[in-house]
Amino acid sequence: MTETAPLRIERDGDVAVVVLDNPPLNLFDGRVFDALESVAGELVGLTDPARPDRARAVLFEARGKVVSGGVDVTEFQAIAEGPEPAERGAELWARLLKASQTIEDLPVPTVYAAHGLTLTAAFELALACDILLAAEKASFGLVEIVVGLTPSMGGPQRLAERAGPARARELVFTGERYPAAVLERWNVVNRVLPDDGFAAAAREYARRVAAGPTVAHAATKRLVAETIRNGARAADALVPEVSGALFATEDLRGAVASFLTEGPGKATYSGR
Repeated sequence: MTETAPLRIERDGDVAVVVLDNPPLNLFDGRVFDALESVAGELVGLTDPARPDRARAVLFEARGKVVSGGVDVTEFQAIAEGPEPAERGAELWARLLKASQTIEDLPVPTVYAAHGLTLTAAFELALACDILLAAEKASFGLVEIVVGLTPSMGGPQRLAERAGPARARELVFTGERYPAAVLERWNVVNRVLPDDGFAAAAREYARRVAAGPTVAHAATKRLVAETIRNGARAADALVPEVSGALFATEDLRGAVASFLTEGPGKATYSGR
């Protein structure tokens, strides 16, 4: 990716930082859609456990006053007024869902930092991340009803996971913008942080989770995902495999030794 790409990856130590930079409103247009697919594939390589300099967390952030004003509606116009609109629409959503699922399945913690207005595709991408941090002034909306759509990058179903089906339907049916504090109460936003220093605080949060036991974090993600999809007993069945393997990691052995010699909370982790 070049520095002029509207969506690009930068490194901050162990954190891969995905930057949305498509001024003035960070709209999701054809270039951003293409870049999203590319970035998702690049993140798979960057977070590969076999990679010596692997990223141990991913942070999504945006430049400018808003996170995103949503999708460039001319993209939808080109599909709706062109040949085979249903087929081309299905192709678009399949592409974007695959990218979102790739990000959702990364074997490291993913954090989305929303400092301002976050609409449609950007909000749906945030819902594919493990942790959603929001500044006090941030607001969110799935406003696709204004163009006769339902959110189709995974938004309704992931809202239902976080906030329940009734809240998901309400948010999509109304097309309203919701403040960060409301969505924190609904368990959509994980934490609301002060506007002042938000970007630095989000970076620090991402660095903190990146410094943790990365293999154990991957196990946590697998168990939570299995619970959502198939229930707690299905996740129980995975525990011997994913948690048993942790006893062979350098991080567990080092942390146990540190606990026994120095007490709790002193261990450092290499992600191995």
